[in-house]
Amino acid sequence: MSLLKEVILQLFFALTPFVLYNIYYRDKLQNYSRTFILITSSISLFLAMTFASSVVDGIIFDIRYVILFFGLVYGGMQTALILVLEFVLYRCYLGGEGMGVALLMLVCTFLLSVVIYKLYQKTHRKTLYTFLAGILFSLVALGLTYLFFPAYVKQHLAYHVFVIPFQNSVGIWLLMSLFSKAIADKELFIIHAQNEKIQAMSHVAASLAHEVRNPLTAVKGFLRLMQEGPNEPYKTEQYIKISLDEIQRTESILTEYLSISKPLQERHEPINVSEQLHVIQEVMLPFANMHNVELDVQIFDTPVTIIANPDEIKQVLVNFVKNSIEACADVPNGRVMLSILIEKGNAILLIGDNGIGMDAGQIQRLGSIYFSTKSSGTGLGLTYSYHVIHSIGGTIQVTSEPFIGTKFTITFPCLAQEKVEANLTA
Repeated sequence: MSLLKEVILQLFFALTPFVLYNIYYRDKLQNYSRTFILITSSISLFLAMTFASSVVDGIIFDIRYVILFFGLVYGGMQTALILVLEFVLYRCYLGGEGMGVALLMLVCTFLLSVVIYKLYQKTHRKTLYTFLAGILFSLVALGLTYLFFPAYVKQHLAYHVFVIPFQNSVGIWLLMSLFSKAIADKELFIIHAQNEKIQAMSHVAASLAHEVRNPLTAVKGFLRLMQEGPNEPYKTEQYIKISLDEIQRTESILTEYLSISKPLQERHEPINVSEQLHVIQEVMLPFANMHNVELDVQIFDTPVTIIANPDEIKQVLVNFVKNSIEACADVPNGRVMLSILIEKGNAILLIGDNGIGMDAGQIQRLGSIYFSTKSSGTGLGLTYSYHVIHSIGGTIQVTSEPFIGTKFTITFPCLAQEKVEANLTA
């Protein structure tokens, strides 16, 4: 029973990179890095060697070769060499009768890992090569151990013939297959989330094109009037003023649209949610007008400051407002309302509409990947929005009734004014 516990513990250590990946990258719109692979593999290797499986003092067995192969596949040669160095230093520190054999095993297994890695990259039968790697690592360990400690191997033959191969083959299969599936799902999510953003902004762009055409038509008309009456300076001055106002308003709308549609950057800073609502009002008003929906935004007079990524917050607001407008598109007198207030140190953002609404089952699934109440939607817009809000410590509450409307209550931790000033000063 004690040996079984040790094997299960080793398998858990083998899955450490996979577990940490799902924790660390859960709310991020990016995939793993080599630094992440190095850190998690180092942690896994240290734990596996510290709590290694052993039937004789001084001769230990763990999933070190599994971690080494994993680091080589996903982190590259540099990561693998650092892991080798970590193993050598720590194994020398642990000492014991089997230290010299362990270092020899490492050299042989590392060279074997490089060969299998090259084959692994070229083949589509990755599961087969994964199992093959686990079995070969076990055979190398068995052969070298028998060469130096034949009596020990004969005495514990079942341990080396069954337990070690099982530990290595199952460990490497679990880690490689689960991690591969996790990064593939994340990559798919990132691609769909980016496509969802492009699709959302393309819909807004269509309404902006219509909105921009109106002031351009007005400016064109005033220029013709000035051309027809060049000797009327008072009217000309008046026409120029109106034209400049129209151009400035158009420029403002386009600038705010471009600030939302640009690629997201990794940064967190104090932002005024009231200002963000003003930007969203300017950008989304043409979209609302195109769908015959009234957009009512009540902006708080006092700055409402939170710590977040401004690009992400803008995209979140676009996603929510766009969905609310589309929910009201087929409703008479459709209306979308946005407001912000401060309550108990939190910023409360309210987004409500009188659209088609949702039932309890739909509310429960909101934010789940690939769930959408629209026939042509992927649901990734709200999935991304939920991730962003949760990642900065926010919460979302939804109340809705079919054919009556929906209300989103989004709560953000609010930054105190003195902290805002300190951040700005810094």
